[in-house]
Amino acid sequence: MRCYGRCMHAAPIRLVEKFAAVDEHWRPKVVATVNGQDVRIVKTRGEFPWHRHDDADELFLCWRGRFRVEFRDRVIELGPGELAVVPRGVEHRTASDDEAEVLIFEPSEVVNTGDAAKSAFTAPRTVL
Repeated sequence: MRCYGRCMHAAPIRLVEKFAAVDEHWRPKVVATVNGQDVRIVKTRGEFPWHRHDDADELFLCWRGRFRVEFRDRVIELGPGELAVVPRGVEHRTASDDEAEVLIFEPSEVVNTGDAAKSAFTAPRTVL
């Protein structure tokens, strides 16, 4: 096979195995990058800080458990196979009463805590 420019060979990404390798909450891990967007996985439990991303939409896809995307005026409850999009500039926080597994799609340069002050929730971009 001849490659021109960057050569990437498709291979399956086994999400069950990837989630099994994650042992902390609220620390997203990158499992793929597509057109400048990260596909991140995260385990959640409890509440994440309120924040916004002025220049990026976020997509949350619940993989396992129950997961909430909370806005100041409403709450979206997600179960496995359900997703929600948070438009850029909209204040929100995410939460789950019990452990949940979630995929996040967002631009690679996005910091998970957005405009919130740096805290223990602020995670470095880590590729799994």
